[in-house]
Amino acid sequence: MTAAVFFGCAFIAFGPALALYIFTIVTEPLRIIFLIIGAFFWLVSLLFSSLIWFTTATLIGNKDEPREKYLLIFGVLISVLIQEMFRFAYYKLLKKASEGLKIINPYEKAPSMRLLAYVSGLGFGIMSGVFSFVNTLSDSLGPGTVGIHGDPPQFFLNSAFMTLVITLLHVFWGIVFFDGCEKKKWYTLLVVLLSHLLVSALTLISPHYGLNLVLAYIIMVLMGVWAFFVSGGSCRSLKLCLLCQDKDFLLFNQRAR
Repeated sequence: MTAAVFFGCAFIAFGPALALYIFTIVTEPLRIIFLIIGAFFWLVSLLFSSLIWFTTATLIGNKDEPREKYLLIFGVLISVLIQEMFRFAYYKLLKKASEGLKIINPYEKAPSMRLLAYVSGLGFGIMSGVFSFVNTLSDSLGPGTVGIHGDPPQFFLNSAFMTLVITLLHVFWGIVFFDGCEKKKWYTLLVVLLSHLLVSALTLISPHYGLNLVLAYIIMVLMGVWAFFVSGGSCRSLKLCLLCQDKDFLLFNQRAR
């Protein structure tokens, strides 16, 4: 593999997240702090998931192929559950922090929960993408040739697109999840959890990269539409935004709620 593959896959996987960071986060110090905290929460969730998986694997021992497969599935389930638990914990932390800011300085506008949901979701997504793809990306420089034993030669490209979809899904999950918590629509949290489990399970269908990518992108589009409307978007605002006629579109001039 060449450097072109390395940089091409890196651009596909992290380009949209980097663009979101540059255009919506980097100019606001408070947003940067919340994004870093969100990334830290995801890291802690990964730590807990790893500890549980490692303890379970040690207790089971005798790592034959069927048991390793079941351990992998168990690890995915535990990881998703713990990630969503930490997403909820981060929501509670942000809620308390927002209330505290209002008490300390009632005349200053606190960031809206919609904005915090977006920023925290991006933090989760960026850190998830980095951990899931960096090792794969480093292998793209060689040595070795993908597909020499009959495996799909588009492994790195498929991995890049899957990293992209997971990163954006974390943004959409964060927005929908926080909205469900705010409005006490608990079924929303269940939908986020189940869709997260489904997308993670799709990554286990190793030989069928085309199938899992198509299904993952369908889920991403559906969650993106949902997140758009719960964020206050409408068909009219989308039209104005696409025509560059809406100066107050979504994130930049959110009113505190």
